[in-house]
Amino acid sequence: MEPRESPRFIVDSMLGRLARWLRILGFDAWYFRQIDDPQLLKLHKESGRILLTRDTRMVQCRGLGPHVLVESDLWEDQLREVVETLALSLSEEKPLTRCALCNRPLETLRPEEAYKKGPDFVAHSTSAFSGCRSCGRVYWAGTHRKKISEVLARLCLDRKGGRGPLVR
Repeated sequence: MEPRESPRFIVDSMLGRLARWLRILGFDAWYFRQIDDPQLLKLHKESGRILLTRDTRMVQCRGLGPHVLVESDLWEDQLREVVETLALSLSEEKPLTRCALCNRPLETLRPEEAYKKGPDFVAHSTSAFSGCRSCGRVYWAGTHRKKISEVLARLCLDRKGGRGPLVR
């Protein structure tokens, strides 16, 4: 059986934190802080991406492509809704592979590249880095990984009843 292609998303301006977490999980998620509905719908149609929205009027538009009406106000519940509704695969290889800020795939950075861009204390405590060539953001295994791992573990426990942390 061939692996399923990972879904790609376009996320409305009411769901910025959801878009960020989808990126953290490794999903390609377009998000525009300020975009009007006609522009968003045009991009949705042209791109073939799954629209994630909280706008009940938008989902009533004729000819709307694949979409999920997100009902929760809380980002973690929103993430859970999308994961469950679309039966998304949460794998150990995928998290932390996209820039949470601009959505571009991350690349491995040499330590000397990262040291120029990150805080000084990181140079003394870390040797593995990834970075975004588009926005210049640098990532390393810091304390934020524990929070990410806890969120992913909760999602997996809810779905599969007993999976451990996904981010190490």
